[in-house]
Amino acid sequence: MAVINKNILTEIISRSFFIVFLLISVVTHSQSVTETSSIEEGKNLFESQGCKGCHSLGTIRKTGPGLYGVFERWDNDEAKLIRYIQNPADPEFGIVAMPAHPLPDNQIRSILMYINSYEPPVVSAEDNVVMEKTEDESLSYELILLIATVVLILLILLLTSVKNSLKESVSENTETIFQTIRRLVTVNPNKLILGFILLIFVLRIVYDTLMGVGVVEKYEPAQPIQFSHKVHAGDNQIDCNYCHTSARHSKTASIPSANLCMNCHTYINEGPISGTKEIQKIYDAVGFDPETRTYIDGYEQKPIEWIRVHQLPDLAYFNHSQHVSVANLECQQCHGNVQEKGLGAVATSEELNQIEFNIKDGVKFDHPTLTMGWCIDCHRQKTVDMENNDYYMEMHSKLIEKHGKEAFSVETIGGLECGKCHY
Repeated sequence: MAVINKNILTEIISRSFFIVFLLISVVTHSQSVTETSSIEEGKNLFESQGCKGCHSLGTIRKTGPGLYGVFERWDNDEAKLIRYIQNPADPEFGIVAMPAHPLPDNQIRSILMYINSYEPPVVSAEDNVVMEKTEDESLSYELILLIATVVLILLILLLTSVKNSLKESVSENTETIFQTIRRLVTVNPNKLILGFILLIFVLRIVYDTLMGVGVVEKYEPAQPIQFSHKVHAGDNQIDCNYCHTSARHSKTASIPSANLCMNCHTYINEGPISGTKEIQKIYDAVGFDPETRTYIDGYEQKPIEWIRVHQLPDLAYFNHSQHVSVANLECQQCHGNVQEKGLGAVATSEELNQIEFNIKDGVKFDHPTLTMGWCIDCHRQKTVDMENNDYYMEMHSKLIEKHGKEAFSVETIGGLECGKCHY
């Protein structure tokens, strides 16, 4: 019997292990490539065959149910699920039919592999909590100083009255506040300088406080529904004018009614931030059952009481349609990058100065948002597009003849006349 050399045996075993490892790697890689290719094919079919229009990969229900966990709902019976997709009207299934998709089995398997590869996003507890924003109830620094000044004046008056009462009781001459000030100034002129500085300081506080009346920059009140402009106008790119329908045709931009919300939310029952919580508030207002997708008979509907963000003073006139339809302004030029925000809020002038449209138009705001100075900033700098707007055709030719130039600001065509906004 031949004796096998130990070194040769070791080499044979090593090579065998290497060959087996190589084969396993090749097979695994081949399977991985094949699976990746099938998933990519499934993704393309999912989108091209219209599956995406009716189903989400997650749990959100659209026209049809979300597909997350679909295998478990079909008891992991792939063959039966494929038959349903190919011919959903078959009496075997006895459920609401969807349009038939007579695709080959291998293509449907690719779609199912793509569906099964979906990983729901991990949402942290912080991201899942809808922040209930409330108005800042703390008093501003200027208001505190103003109150302190008023209290100080009242205290001076009270002490002067007490002092005069005591002087009368001992038959001494009384003094008014001004007489006391005159006497103190005569005795010590340095106190006059100190008093003057104090007066300037108080007047500055009063001036800043009065100039802050009606300034509402950054105001973002809590709303009955935590609506997200980012989700609607940003992520889903819904035109602002779809919800604020009257902005093109009237003075006001209008608050969308609940029935307009239902145009989409009849089928969209769950949101990416708060799930079903906030959308359910719409259903509670109009009396809608999301399970049966029907309105509840005899339901007493109730309004959604939105909190106003800005109240135009009665002394001023503003027309949205003049700015949206005639001037062709973008919403962001006055309201900021709404598509990046949550609730409605008043943009700051600093934010508006960073808006691409304002930079392009050469508009820079130096006054707080929604004040008269803010409007004037724009009217003095914004050039009216007369060449591409038939509204100004006749006026443009007359202005060119009168002034001998092509470009005209809003101010030039009467945009700063008092009667335009105040009448």
